[in-house]
Amino acid sequence: MSDPTVRILYIDDDVAMARLVQRRLERRGYAVEWAKDGWEGLARLDQGGIAVVGLDHEMPGATGLDILPGLLSREDAPPVIYVTGAGDTRVAVAALKAGADDYVPKEAGDGFFDLLVAAIEQAREKAHLRRERERAEREVRAARDRAELLLREVNHRVANSLAMVGAFIQMQQSDLSDSEARAALQETQARIVAIAGIHRSLYTSDDVRSVRLDLYLETLLAGMHTAMASRRPDRFIVAADAVSVPTDQAVSLAVIVTELVTNACKYAYPDGRTGSIRVRATAADGALSVSVEDDGVGFRNGDAPRGTGLGTRIVQAMTASLGARLAYDRKQAGTWVTLTMPLPTP
Repeated sequence: MSDPTVRILYIDDDVAMARLVQRRLERRGYAVEWAKDGWEGLARLDQGGIAVVGLDHEMPGATGLDILPGLLSREDAPPVIYVTGAGDTRVAVAALKAGADDYVPKEAGDGFFDLLVAAIEQAREKAHLRRERERAEREVRAARDRAELLLREVNHRVANSLAMVGAFIQMQQSDLSDSEARAALQETQARIVAIAGIHRSLYTSDDVRSVRLDLYLETLLAGMHTAMASRRPDRFIVAADAVSVPTDQAVSLAVIVTELVTNACKYAYPDGRTGSIRVRATAADGALSVSVEDDGVGFRNGDAPRGTGLGTRIVQAMTASLGARLAYDRKQAGTWVTLTMPLPTP
């Protein structure tokens, strides 16, 4: 026996058939209500409490196909079993395409009621599974939203902590008289600022899993232009495609760009020379290329590192961690360095 709280709405202008459906289904444990046409059925559906709708096709004024969209447009609409004339498969197919859960050919005999009950039970089971899936999806979305909110807060705190460390380093620079020590601390501060910028972009982004490289590079170079006031070139230029990269890869790219730009600021334009430093990022053919270019005195791959060589070692380590390739364009007048790596798939 079915649960008597399972309420079926049967819509059919055939009074005799409707009463027969009521008696047969009530014997099987259902509570059955009847509506003589589609408009009456829509009004009853608005009152709620209906588990499944049985909808006849042939009715005066409006066919079941005319009524079906209105039935399905209700919030949390119950499943619809479409009742067609025997052998009228075109109507049945049209009803299924329009959103009906199932169809039953109307014919005399117990076979029709057996099929109708089977279709009702199957539709209820499908509706239950659909509701469970939607509930699970809502829970997953809520859990994801909570996790992203937590990640934003973590990124916010990390960015603030790194900014504080950078400020301490800047204070320490002002107390030093040794120019090399001050320069080393300035480079360390630039590395910290680069990583802090990644975390800052994450807690202001809609997606904490990735970083928009073009927006980040513009912010990074603007910050470096301010920080390196004493030895910066005339201009920093950023030309980057709107491409997103995973957070861990963005951190490595940020450090590499910072090191290459810092080296260009230090060595590209000595003795009061002027020029620009350009950062480009392009995505094509499944690969991401990031280059730092200047038109200065030039540096070639294989030349002895200037200074301590720490920046070169950092660039090499970060490049290896990305599985990337670093190339120096020897045809250019200045120093043009390009990193190429596989473009992460979304």
